[in-house]
Amino acid sequence: MTAVVVVGAQWGDEGKGKIVDIFTEYADMVVRYGGGPNAGHTLVVGNDKLVVRLIPSGILREQTTCVLAQGMAIDPFSLVGELDELAKRGLIRKRGSLVVSDRAHAILPYHVVVDGLREQTASALGTTKRGVGPCYEDKVARRGIPLGALRDLGKTEELVRRALAAWEPTIRALGGETPTLSAVMAKLAEVAPRIVPLLAETSHLVERAVRDGKRVLFEGAQGTLLDIDHGTYPFVTSSHATAGGACTGSGVGPSRIDFVVGLVKAYCTRVGGGPFPTELSDSIGEGLRARGDEYGSVTGRPRRTGWLDLPALRYAVRVNGLDGLALTKLDVLTGLAEIKICTSYRTPSGTTSEFPIDDVEHAVPVYESLPGWQADLAPARAMTALPEAARRYVDRIERDSGCPVVLVSVGSRRDETIALADPFTVRAARPGAVLSRT
Repeated sequence: MTAVVVVGAQWGDEGKGKIVDIFTEYADMVVRYGGGPNAGHTLVVGNDKLVVRLIPSGILREQTTCVLAQGMAIDPFSLVGELDELAKRGLIRKRGSLVVSDRAHAILPYHVVVDGLREQTASALGTTKRGVGPCYEDKVARRGIPLGALRDLGKTEELVRRALAAWEPTIRALGGETPTLSAVMAKLAEVAPRIVPLLAETSHLVERAVRDGKRVLFEGAQGTLLDIDHGTYPFVTSSHATAGGACTGSGVGPSRIDFVVGLVKAYCTRVGGGPFPTELSDSIGEGLRARGDEYGSVTGRPRRTGWLDLPALRYAVRVNGLDGLALTKLDVLTGLAEIKICTSYRTPSGTTSEFPIDDVEHAVPVYESLPGWQADLAPARAMTALPEAARRYVDRIERDSGCPVVLVSVGSRRDETIALADPFTVRAARPGAVLSRT
């Protein structure tokens, strides 16, 4: 198998940075196919910590080509900042290790202004205020600015002029000040020489890598329940955060995808507004936030925390066609005498084991209690090294989701991981199949 997709199976922040970094050990190419600088991935290697927002987590692997594909919304100024930080750490080692799609759309200063102003209103959605939503609005409205336009700044200026004219009434109505054309173009003139050499038609590059038998890892952003079509609308992101986005966002056909891994945290978190039925607003929730360091890597905002939601996980398995689960932050549950999981919902029309995505606000979670454990999980490198209660918890997730667990993370470090299967070699498992517990 050559093409593996990694997606978040919850509301994002499931630990994709670490898991993609681990899977990249087996990969020749890592492709980021959606989202923008609103998706921060924290990488911990040894005592070194690195947060990337645009560049794929696979940048830490010397043999790997990293691709920012056309489904992304890319802030060119943030991209240059990340390039400088990576260069300072010696992580961009060769020419061609990073390729950027010339069809990806640029997030420009007026997008950031609009996003920030909207978040000051009563209808705020809790965005990261990075301009991602307004950029995608321009893309859909056919007035967006593909990065390829930076090859000709004269052409770019005409595109920016048109976009500013469209946004100016909105910015004025929100009480803001519209950036001037000259200011925007001056900033673009500074970064264009840095970005243009990275540009390419990446769809062909990625498809050719798959066709040639290269191992390609498609890195998702955010999570299933934030997907524009399949999430808790309108409290969603502006792109396709499910596995199908890997195809539309990178330009490869669905028949090319061999295996889909869904990342699921051992509990749930959510940032910003929107329904969160298993949310904990007590000392247990505060404890999970503290032990799990649950603060946004992009905004620093505290994440809302709650118990694991099995109906929501089954929903993610279904809409993504998940072949395997990577379970993260199991160690954060250590010390709890009792762990609850949501197994079903009471709704106005009766009890259901399905996730009531269109009526979550009126649904009441039904919980089951499981015994906790006290032992430190960080030294475990095999399932047999985990406490019995922790093993049963993993088994319960696997059984009730109908999807095998391929990896268990027991700490933030790269080596604090129980790897049960290499996603590039394991055959796509039938729902309910159980992988080797070694």
